[in-house]
Amino acid sequence: MGDVLAGIHATWEFDTDSVLIRFERGIRTPRLFQSLRERRVPHAALSSVTLTPGKRGTVVLRAVPRPGADPLLEAAAGQLKDGCDPYRLVLPAERETLAEYYADELRALLGPEAGEPADRFLVAAPEAPMRFKAYDGRASFDGDRISFRWFWTGASSEKWKAGDQTFPVTELSGVEWRSPEAFEGYLRLVPRGLESMAPPAGASAAVPGAGLLTSAAPSTQPLAGRPTRADQDPAAVIFGLGYGPVHESLPFAAAVLESVRRKHSTPVVAALAGAGRRDPADIAERIRHLGELHQAGLVTDEEFSAKKAQLLAEL
Repeated sequence: MGDVLAGIHATWEFDTDSVLIRFERGIRTPRLFQSLRERRVPHAALSSVTLTPGKRGTVVLRAVPRPGADPLLEAAAGQLKDGCDPYRLVLPAERETLAEYYADELRALLGPEAGEPADRFLVAAPEAPMRFKAYDGRASFDGDRISFRWFWTGASSEKWKAGDQTFPVTELSGVEWRSPEAFEGYLRLVPRGLESMAPPAGASAAVPGAGLLTSAAPSTQPLAGRPTRADQDPAAVIFGLGYGPVHESLPFAAAVLESVRRKHSTPVVAALAGAGRRDPADIAERIRHLGELHQAGLVTDEEFSAKKAQLLAEL
């Protein structure tokens, strides 16, 4: 598509097979967005596109990812607030017509698999090396190993007795992230063989033979062979005021999760089938809609000509 739609805190660039989301920098931009910087979202990773009224004279264009397509959202497991949702583009209400046009364009590009969960991650995870400071220790990840180095001012006696910890990704089956904005937030690794027998419904993603992959709020039942509390578990770091903030700990959890899945999965080469020719009636309707935008001054002469030629080429 090649078009660009600029909103508040982010800009979406529409390509032929994906949407490139570039996050703006600024004092009002959520720190998670600034940490992510940009994300390329393939059309194959999306399940739907919505356009809804926003707050204070805005509209919200949202690309809804397929379950299992994005390691960041899998690690977050529904804990992100709307304002930190990287798939929301907030626009002034006067640009609603233009946003509706792009929403229709994106919907037309979604394939038959859009209604199904993804069997692999389709959106890239944040890249290692990564590190952040938790309340009781420093966590670091180099792409192959996660290390916890305890602080004497915050770590429990159980962690001091266990000593600093290093966990190869190949020895893990998952990671749990509980938001630092919730009560008793933490990041907790799940060593292989110590998975929960009954993870909370809807809060985990499984890999065949690998057990629990991610769970935001674990069951109240203790895991076999693991301490019940994260502050006593040498495979966990706990958060606190100013420690383990979302923009540091969530990308970290997503990177670990992606690496765990990649290490436990057999590489699959997938080819996306061509969409084929479009319905002429659909093309005619989109050209009509494009003409309305042109007449309203929302699309320039050059943009109108280029987009019209592109639509006609799909017949």
